[in-house]
Amino acid sequence: MFALGKPVIVILINGAPLSVVNVAAKANALIEGWYLGQEGGTAMADILFGDANPGGKLPVTIPRSVGQLTMTYNEKPSAHRGYLLSSKEPLFPFGFGLSYTTFAIGEPVLSSPQIKTDGSVTVSVDVRNTGKIAGDEVVQLYVRDLVSSVTQPVKKLRGFQRVPLAPGAATTIRFTIGREALALWDKDMKYVVEPGAFEIMAGPNSVDLKKVTLEVTP
Repeated sequence: MFALGKPVIVILINGAPLSVVNVAAKANALIEGWYLGQEGGTAMADILFGDANPGGKLPVTIPRSVGQLTMTYNEKPSAHRGYLLSSKEPLFPFGFGLSYTTFAIGEPVLSSPQIKTDGSVTVSVDVRNTGKIAGDEVVQLYVRDLVSSVTQPVKKLRGFQRVPLAPGAATTIRFTIGREALALWDKDMKYVVEPGAFEIMAGPNSVDLKKVTLEVTP
């Protein structure tokens, strides 16, 4: 089919990520269908013919090879050192997903650059539909504890919002970050917020992120 030189859209029907490196390199588009239900065919036809604009995001990380397993977006800093000479990057990251339009997501802006360990902060993120048709974007908020008493993941998903926007339209969405987003279980198994620097990141998936630093004081 690829040899015919015609546009090819590949629909994946599966219960877990597949090895689709070669397919992804050749196909004009990939649609992840997982296990489609009774109306799955109708929904798929709406998307293929442009009657519906998809806005889904991956709830998993899709690796390039079995040598990368297990692969997650919230790994510890020492993980994912690479397998032999292969890439350490996923084929498609957690939270990834495209639509028939495009979006621009601005840098996260904090209501205050510094809070106490028992405080909270509002994170504002601008988002604009830069395409020609209406669509939904899912803006995702991640947090990383830069200095901690126990090892923490490189990022944790701490919020997300689906935003429907007409062509050219823009809006500002807001997240509140407090104890539940910043706390960790320390070596004494106490759930605490430790003073230090935290990276606050926002974007359309777990890789393409813009960030700002929040200082937490005693």
